[in-house]
Amino acid sequence: MNATARTGVAELRGDMRRDEPLSRHTVWGIGGPAERFYEPADAEDLAACVASLPPGEPLFWLGLGSNLLVRDGGIRGTVINTATCLGHIERRAAKRVRAGAGAPCPKIAKRCAQFGLAGGEFLAGIPGTFGGALAMNAGAFGGETWGIVASVESIDRSGQVRRRPVTDFTIGYRSVKGPENEWFLSAELELSPDAPDAVEARIKSLLKRRSDTQPMGYRSCGSVFRNPPGDYAARLIEASGLKGHRVGDAAVSEKHANFILNLGAATAEDVETLIGLVRERVTRDHGVELVTEVHIVGDALPTTEADTSGSGAV
Repeated sequence: MNATARTGVAELRGDMRRDEPLSRHTVWGIGGPAERFYEPADAEDLAACVASLPPGEPLFWLGLGSNLLVRDGGIRGTVINTATCLGHIERRAAKRVRAGAGAPCPKIAKRCAQFGLAGGEFLAGIPGTFGGALAMNAGAFGGETWGIVASVESIDRSGQVRRRPVTDFTIGYRSVKGPENEWFLSAELELSPDAPDAVEARIKSLLKRRSDTQPMGYRSCGSVFRNPPGDYAARLIEASGLKGHRVGDAAVSEKHANFILNLGAATAEDVETLIGLVRERVTRDHGVELVTEVHIVGDALPTTEADTSGSGAV
């Protein structure tokens, strides 16, 4: 249904739902409900929604849910789905492209190729939206998101939009630190001219490499752990004999050990338990503490007597 209540800022025109199952909005197909779930009509409506929220209201931004584990108890507060209203990709200058936070990264790679611009091919290997890629400096095939960012647009809790230079942020490996209580709306990318056919050929080559080395056919979130300095998380996990290891319906991929698969009916508790088990085993065997790349959010379900029989690990 449409949200029609007066907020004191503007009348909202998007779709507000209560107790929306987030399993419908994550690539793992896992997650409890959002207390409130809002799909803005457009960028102006999004700003009005943000401005209408009480100052203490928890606010969570969701794209395609590709690097996200939502616990089984769900998320309190308001979840905003940016994929419905921030999907624009447009050429701004000879070597500049502006992409919205809700645009899927593979689509940005394809459009840049059509524009005859190179440098964004690696985005084809990032399954989520651009907003998520900006928030964590996502990368693939040796490229990183902020390596091509010239400037960003952000929004704060009052609904005010700002344009910020890259120098306002501290960028690291899968890490971005910037002004608090601001979220990304879009970014301008600085790219290099090249023949569209050449760029498209490189994208196809990268995607083939991904299909050859990563599991297909099951729900997964991509890489679960960051690569430690000078090594690979997948190598360490495999060396610990954990390929194929299961907790309930969550399993470490046989094809790529840094992927955890939902074999059909996995819960967030299954996945989180398996993540903890992998970390403990790798620390014990190799003295390396793996850091999660996936974001784990929300509340666990309350424990009941029926829950005390074990995790279901086999």
